[in-house]
Amino acid sequence: MILLLSDDLIFTSRVAGTGRDLGFSIRVAKTADSLLEIARETPPACAIVDLSNPGLKISKFVAALKQLSPAPNIVAYGSHVDTATLKAAREAGCDLVMPRSQFVELLSKNLASWMQPAAE
Repeated sequence: MILLLSDDLIFTSRVAGTGRDLGFSIRVAKTADSLLEIARETPPACAIVDLSNPGLKISKFVAALKQLSPAPNIVAYGSHVDTATLKAAREAGCDLVMPRSQFVELLSKNLASWMQPAAE
């Protein structure tokens, strides 16, 4: 299962549609708290995070996801001009952080690999 944190309806439809087309189960949460609630019930293989999500505290959010067993891969994307947020996501421990444009470019061809457990 993939969990997507995004409150952008159009972009959410695009990501969810791509995932479903590739045969993956995708659940969408509009807030970090609701995503964590879902993840605690059924830990996902991958969590995709829109770093522009209102109120997102990336350090706390990533720490909570990393406590799950097994911990999901965390793929985060954000604005290419918001370098501070992208850096904060890397420092928080996201497995992959990229500008939104790169995320869109890589989504269909890399989604399956994002579902695989991270190398120890």
